[in-house]
Amino acid sequence: MSVIWHDLECAAYDADTTVWRSLAGRHGDPVLDVGAGTGRVALDLARHGHRVTALDHDPMLVAELARRAEGLEVGTAVSDARDFELRRRFPLIIVPMQTIQLLGGSEGRRGFLGCARRHLDDGGVVALSITETVELYNAREGFPVPIPDIRELDGVVYSSQPTAVREESDGFVLERLRETIRPDGQRTIEEDLVRLDRLTAAELEREGEAEGLRRSGRMTIAPTRDHVGSVVVVMHG
Repeated sequence: MSVIWHDLECAAYDADTTVWRSLAGRHGDPVLDVGAGTGRVALDLARHGHRVTALDHDPMLVAELARRAEGLEVGTAVSDARDFELRRRFPLIIVPMQTIQLLGGSEGRRGFLGCARRHLDDGGVVALSITETVELYNAREGFPVPIPDIRELDGVVYSSQPTAVREESDGFVLERLRETIRPDGQRTIEEDLVRLDRLTAAELEREGEAEGLRRSGRMTIAPTRDHVGSVVVVMHG
């Protein structure tokens, strides 16, 4: 089920692909894609001629990515982004789609940044997408909400309805209702919560410097109708 929900909620996003293609073209192969999921970015880069290693903590997502990557130069690794050892180095490490804000605060981010520094070629680059602010809403309070993501697969309808983005002291909580409707009419509904750490580009740069990285600039990803804009923080070893 994790593959279905990941594809439904994440796979259609493509506003950032030109950024990752540009960085890969500039810095070369192989590219390490952290938080790769089912391969939204890794497979796109591979189809554009790059060699990619895709890392994610979810073995089901990684297995599906590997299946989809048949015939492409894509390697996979199942590991926690906060503590991994791949025994190779990369000229470019990318962290798309706010993955760095899912690591449980500064300690988790610094764990990743230290790993990234050890896996970079001399002068290699790590690029991380973050969201500094989000638009708050709550369906229970009458706010309009985005339309649901819906997909039918083997006769089963899957619907993911965003219902709220709430602010907490150290970040934000994204709430969804995941619903399945089976051919016999059986329905299941479950709540899904995603906690996003509060983070600024300047804060992330300071954390990177504490782990031996140096600032190399920032790039922007424009917002879309369904997604907030992002800042890509670029640092080098």
